[in-house]
Amino acid sequence: MTISVQKLANRLSFRQLQVFKAVYSLKSYSQAGFELGLTQPAVSSQIRQIEQALAQPLFEYIGRKLYTTAAGDRLFKTTDVIFNQLQSLQADICEMKGQVSGELNIAAVNTAQCVLPYLLKGFMEQHPKVIVNVKSVDRTKGIQRLTDNVDHLVIMGMVPKGKPFAALPFLDNELLPLVPPDHPLLQQEQVTVTEFLSSRLMLRETGSGNRLALEQHCQQIREKLDPYFEIDSNEGLKHAVMAGLGVCVLPRLSVLAELQNGSLKILPLPGFPLRRSWSLVYPQGKHPIPAMRAFIDYVQNNIINIETLFKEVMGKENIL
Repeated sequence: MTISVQKLANRLSFRQLQVFKAVYSLKSYSQAGFELGLTQPAVSSQIRQIEQALAQPLFEYIGRKLYTTAAGDRLFKTTDVIFNQLQSLQADICEMKGQVSGELNIAAVNTAQCVLPYLLKGFMEQHPKVIVNVKSVDRTKGIQRLTDNVDHLVIMGMVPKGKPFAALPFLDNELLPLVPPDHPLLQQEQVTVTEFLSSRLMLRETGSGNRLALEQHCQQIREKLDPYFEIDSNEGLKHAVMAGLGVCVLPRLSVLAELQNGSLKILPLPGFPLRRSWSLVYPQGKHPIPAMRAFIDYVQNNIINIETLFKEVMGKENIL
């Protein structure tokens, strides 16, 4: 029996569709309930009401795992369109009122996590109706997300060349040669890059922006990189140096506290610190939603203030 659109509209609610969307995305009644502040029986009741309205099952258990049916997949596509249209409507109405709203999805490479909060503070004070979602990724995944147009913006330090990406540089990213406070190289009047690189150099994983910057510098000065071992996080690297396992190169902003308390030391080296730029990156030709445009404009209009803020932050640590 075919249900008229009017009858279907009378039997479904946005709340029910919201519950369905959560169950579909999380593949769990209990997790959907936790996210929405509902009990599991309440979630089950909402799903049953939708199934009764459509006369089709939306989910099925095979063993203990929840799967979606063909009807569930089709409903999700429709629900996704509905909620996206509602979000666009909300943004349009706020724009008519002179306000910016909607969601802003930002992916930040791991090393940019120490930068992004300072950008967001002023922006969110200016645009309180914008909901910001941040995803932390490594550089390889960040590039893939740009290629797939997953996010509105990606923040990274080494923008890949030869890709159809637009970039807005907004802050210097200083990469420092770091050693533990008792390292013998600190006792020498002059240290060569070769000596530093030969002192059990520890690196980020292949593809990391930090590693790529060091690789490019070593190519320019014809030095060979022979890593002692690799670690896939800045946090892991700095703790390895503090433990005396070796030396490394890391962004200044990721080690402010350690430089202040003396658990890490900057080794004076010719050619260092390496200077790259943090950048807002997005696919060329991407049509910016109001929240994305507002964030780009905010950063572009406040580059001098952002630089001043970070100089103050580093100055407070007495390590400029």
